[in-house]
Amino acid sequence: MIQAEDFILAAKVRNFGLYTGVPCSYLKPFINYTINSPDLRYVGAANEGDAVAIAAGSELAGVRSVVMFQNSGLGNATNPLTSLTYTFKIPILLIVTLRGEPNGAPDEPQHELMGAITQSLLELMQIPWEYFPQKTENIATVLDKAVEYMQEYQRPYALVMQKGTVANCDLYSEAINKFQSALVEKPVGDTRAHFSRNEILQAIQAAVKPDAILLATTGYTGRELYAIADSDNQFYMVGSMGCVSSFGLGIALAQPDQQIVVLDGDGAALMRLGAMTTIGYERPANLCHILLDNQQHESTGGQSTVSHSVNFSAIAVACGYEKVGIATTLQQVTEWITTKPNLLSFLHVKIKGGTPDKLPRPKITPVELAYRLRQFIGQ
Repeated sequence: MIQAEDFILAAKVRNFGLYTGVPCSYLKPFINYTINSPDLRYVGAANEGDAVAIAAGSELAGVRSVVMFQNSGLGNATNPLTSLTYTFKIPILLIVTLRGEPNGAPDEPQHELMGAITQSLLELMQIPWEYFPQKTENIATVLDKAVEYMQEYQRPYALVMQKGTVANCDLYSEAINKFQSALVEKPVGDTRAHFSRNEILQAIQAAVKPDAILLATTGYTGRELYAIADSDNQFYMVGSMGCVSSFGLGIALAQPDQQIVVLDGDGAALMRLGAMTTIGYERPANLCHILLDNQQHESTGGQSTVSHSVNFSAIAVACGYEKVGIATTLQQVTEWITTKPNLLSFLHVKIKGGTPDKLPRPKITPVELAYRLRQFIGQ
């Protein structure tokens, strides 16, 4: 058994600065110590997949990150682990608890299957793993091995934590009540969609300053942004549907002096709606979240989303976004971006369906894209 402090201080020496995840009783002392520490940041994610995306954004922006969750949450994290960190080659350190360990201590029935397949599932996703160190003298060796692999292969590395590995640590730091009502800035007059995605993207691209980072969700949004004009400050998400806002949160926390503009879609946002709760709590003042809503999954054939009955602006207010608005004109979109409120903001923009003919796919590969953004940020 080790002390949480011993591992975390050793990780800090190796430049791990952000911790995120979903609690597990095995992780309790570990998470508690992180939350208690004034010089570390713990971001409580709504689910394990969001935590992976947050850590990936932070790491790409220069802050090494640790993701912690129960092995039952490995299923929630499978998509971003296989289509974000693997595809873009973004290394993060995973700490996965081994609930339901075969021949281990008795556990709840829901952990039986995952307990039997946790290590195999990591291997299937091509994530190397070893057991979390149970002796203080082994911590440095384990961390050095993990860092060496992450640096060489630019992919995640996992530590599988067994029961009773870390000594108890009480939580004495209380969560800060950050709730604050925001006024929704509604448009005057007709609120129907009048502009295409392409027209809105052109307005956004023209309004964003050259030193800002522009992140586009998967599907047509990234492809259209690329087709309008490619730039070193732009990132086009492929796969990892619904993860772009959490990815943007990680970057925003790691680079608080840089404006981050996240371009989301209604289908993607609905898939991981819980991400907005974490963003709203963390409230990075440099993050602008723009939702382009055409009420359909357009890139897969135009199937309707349920956004027809969803009030995204009300959700943003309830989640803690400090400036929330609805735009129906290009001028409103432009003014939203160029008028920097130094507040976390959310803008809902309804758009018409349809895409340009012969829409190209980005010629830059995901690995090249991630490297380019690292260089742009200066890491």
